Amino acid sequence: MAKQGAAGSGGGASRGRRARVTLHEVAQEAGTSRSTASRALGGHGYVAGHIKERVRQAADRLGYVPDVSARTLKGRSSKVIGLLVSDLRNQFYAQLAAGVEQTLSDAGYQVVLVDDHGSEERAADGARAFVAMRADGVLLAPVGRTATELLAEHGTPVVEVDRRSGVRGCDAVAIDSGSGARDAVEHLLGLGHREIAVVVDETEWATGKDRVKGYRAALRHAGVPYARRRVLDLGLRGRDSAAGGALPALLDANPGTTAVFAANNVVAELVWQELSRRGLTVPGDCSVVSFDDETWMRMVEPQLTAVRQPVFEMGSRAAALLLDRLRRGSGRAETLILQPELVVRGSTSRPAGRG
Repeated sequence: MAKQGAAGSGGGASRGRRARVTLHEVAQEAGTSRSTASRALGGHGYVAGHIKERVRQAADRLGYVPDVSARTLKGRSSKVIGLLVSDLRNQFYAQLAAGVEQTLSDAGYQVVLVDDHGSEERAADGARAFVAMRADGVLLAPVGRTATELLAEHGTPVVEVDRRSGVRGCDAVAIDSGSGARDAVEHLLGLGHREIAVVVDETEWATGKDRVKGYRAALRHAGVPYARRRVLDLGLRGRDSAAGGALPALLDANPGTTAVFAANNVVAELVWQELSRRGLTVPGDCSVVSFDDETWMRMVEPQLTAVRQPVFEMGSRAAALLLDRLRRGSGRAETLILQPELVVRGSTSRPAGRG
C-alpha cells in the first residue's frame, strides 16, 4: 500500500495526502538513471545485484509504489494475478490459496484474492475487476461459466482449479475424484458395509459427479445394488439451514445405514454433527469416510478416515501452469490430474454384528 503522511502547505483535496513518489525521484535517490531504476524494480533487463539492491532500498525509503495502470498501458506485465475462490471459510480454499501465493510470489507476482461465496454473479463481478486491473492471468474454481467466458473474451489467460466449466481453451488442474471416491467406498465395502449412504454438495460439476460415479463403481464391482434413496445432493447449500433438514431426512429414510461417505470436508462436518446429535457413535453405530483431509479430522475422537487431496500442491501446480501459459502464449489447453490418497483412521470399522 502507498504510504500517506502530512502534506506540506498545499490546500484543497490534496491536504493530508502525500504526493506520489515518482520513478525519477527513486533514481535520483539511488544515484542511477531512470531506465536503470525501472529495470531494477520491474525485473526486466540486466542490472548488477548491488545496484538493484540500492534502488530497492531507495524505493523503500521514499515509499515508492509502481503505477500498475501506467505500466500495463505501455504493454508490460502488471505482475498481478487474480485468484477467485468459492468459500474462504472452507480450509480447502485457504490451502489452495497458500499454494498459489507461494509459487507466484517466488516468481515476482502479486495475488489479488476474491471470494465469490459460491455466487456466479459475484464471480462475474470478480472477473470484471481482474480485467479492469489488467491482471496478467486468473486462477479460479468456477461456480458457473460466466466468469471464465468473460475472462476468455478479454484474452485473459485462465487456469481452472478443482472444478472445470467446460469453456474451451482454458488450462485446468483437478483431482481424480472418481478414483478417490471409489477407494473410500471400497474400503467400507471391504469392512463388510452394504448400507452405505453418500452425501455430496453438488452433482453439476465434474467434481461432484465423479465422486458419485466412484461410489457407484465401487458398489457395482462388489455386486451391491445401487439405491438412489441413499444419495443426498445438497446442491452447494452445504452450511445453509436448508441443507440441515435434508441430512436428517436421509438418515430417517434409511434407518439401516451403517456407513456414510461424505464427499467433502464441509459435508463431513455436517454428517459428524448430525450423528452426534442423534447420540450415535462413530464407528460403533455408523462408520464415516470423508473426501478431504482437514485439520479438525485429526483433532476429533475417533480421527476420521479420509481421502487426502494434495491441495497445496494443486494450488502450486495451477500457478506454475499459468506462469507457463504466460510464457508460451497461445497453444493447446492442458489439464493436469492429481491423485488423492486414502488415509485410514478410527472412524471406520466393521458394522455392528459383523465383528
